[in-house]
Amino acid sequence: MKVVVIVPTYNERSNIGPLVEALDQQFATLAHDMHILVVDDNSPDGTAAEVRALQTRFPRLHLIEGRKAGLGAAYVRGMNHAMDALGADVVFEMDADFSHRPEDLPRLMAEIDRGADFVIGSRYVKGGSIPANWGLMRRLNSLGGNIVARYVAGIYRVRDCTAGFRAIRCAVLRGIDFSRLRVQGYAFQVALLHAAVTNGARVVEIPVDFIDRTRGESKLGFADIMEFVWNAWWIRLQSSRVFIKFALVGLSGVAVNLGAFAAFLALGMNKFVASPLAIEVSIVSNFLLNNYWTFRWRKTRDRVRVKGLKFNVVSLVALGVSFSTFAAVSSLYPALPPWVPQLAGIPPAMLVNYFLNSYWTFRHADAS
Repeated sequence: MKVVVIVPTYNERSNIGPLVEALDQQFATLAHDMHILVVDDNSPDGTAAEVRALQTRFPRLHLIEGRKAGLGAAYVRGMNHAMDALGADVVFEMDADFSHRPEDLPRLMAEIDRGADFVIGSRYVKGGSIPANWGLMRRLNSLGGNIVARYVAGIYRVRDCTAGFRAIRCAVLRGIDFSRLRVQGYAFQVALLHAAVTNGARVVEIPVDFIDRTRGESKLGFADIMEFVWNAWWIRLQSSRVFIKFALVGLSGVAVNLGAFAAFLALGMNKFVASPLAIEVSIVSNFLLNNYWTFRWRKTRDRVRVKGLKFNVVSLVALGVSFSTFAAVSSLYPALPPWVPQLAGIPPAMLVNYFLNSYWTFRHADAS
């Protein structure tokens, strides 16, 4: 196979020479046609000139240049060039600053050889690590980004969604329309991963030690963080069939809830008795629809009766949230028609139901 290691650079002159030499040493251990593609964003420190000088010693070193537009834009240029001009079968994403150890490259490649489509050098699986000297804010930034990616964007099966050390089959990349990812900065990593997972790529994570750079400066800025968060929510709203299905089930539950409540009132029940009964009827209805439609595709570890038991626990929590809301609104505004406080209790109960059922009752077996 022809493999191209893509290295985006901006002001990495001091790092690029040692990195090329280290990668070339690793290439000697692999039975593949290995290449390096540096994608330089017109670095003012002369990074591109350094690469051109290195090309006289390393014939499998390639260079393309372009304006600075963000990490994602650089990777798109690099991936297109690797596939179209170099004929790559596999591409690597790798930082230029030795945050990713060249010695780990053969381990990622071995997983591709075993049949994986998308291999992640992961900091957050057993055996992986982040620097021990990271401060609280740096740790929260990294962990928070992964929480957003996993539970907002919906890539919950992957532990390290923001990792920048990855090996990807070009067959996977050719099935992705880069223009639809709508991102240019660091959010590209999550957008690309989500697109690959959605298209059915087999993702494998292997543990790596993330190393802090010793030369140069980090390029991550506030604008990148904001783009990342916005993109995660965009992915959730635009691409998550589970979220859309759950919302539709929730709407049907509103009708069931209010219909049952009206029926119980018509039978002469006290509104404080009719409310929890109507809530329970709607919860059961929602569970059946979610179990056999919304989450049907998930391969859960639990049998139906265990899921049913978990669901009942969630139902009690949701019932308490909804009834508490109903009681509070009824007490604060006793003149309101009974259906108004009943309706007010539905949204918070729905949110509780979604998060607890999605990430506990119907949790995918591969999630961890």
